Amino acid sequence: MKVIGFCGRSGSGKTTLIEQLIPALRAAGQRVSVLKHAHHDFDIDHPGKDSYRHRKAGAFETVVASSRRLAIVREYEVEVDTGVHQMLAELSVCDWALVEGFKHADLPKIEVWRAETGHPVQYPVDPYIVAIATDDPARLPERTGLPLLDLGDAAAVAAFLLSDPDRYEYTFPDFPPGAAAAG
Repeated sequence: MKVIGFCGRSGSGKTTLIEQLIPALRAAGQRVSVLKHAHHDFDIDHPGKDSYRHRKAGAFETVVASSRRLAIVREYEVEVDTGVHQMLAELSVCDWALVEGFKHADLPKIEVWRAETGHPVQYPVDPYIVAIATDDPARLPERTGLPLLDLGDAAAVAAFLLSDPDRYEYTFPDFPPGAAAAG
């Protein structure tokens, strides 16, 4: 599995880029998974549905499956900061895992930066950033030797990733027994 992260401030275009990158990679015959970090509570269950009722009754995990889809909801008893490596361990076999968020992760990342937001950049201090996807390279606040990618051209971003796929090959870190599953 190859892994690439996408970091950048809210509103920079990470989700849109990933949304457009998925079909570009699929067109190249790649199986793609996505990990998304949420900074707040989120819910995929709906009140009144069986899985929601099971979770609210106290189930630690609820698995919902059909012939076309599978979802796992894990309800932690106390707050847990699930790391990106534990989440990657949960994925099924795929060619690429696109990771949105986890800006401090020790994974290769593309920084997504939009000039109009005026937010600071991360690339000068993050050694894991391998490229910058931006709408206006001339307005980057600091010079860089990193590759500059057109934020509006997902096909070019896919070509960049596929030009050196071995660079993104993921090796799972050593976890203590049961750590990956326990979170």
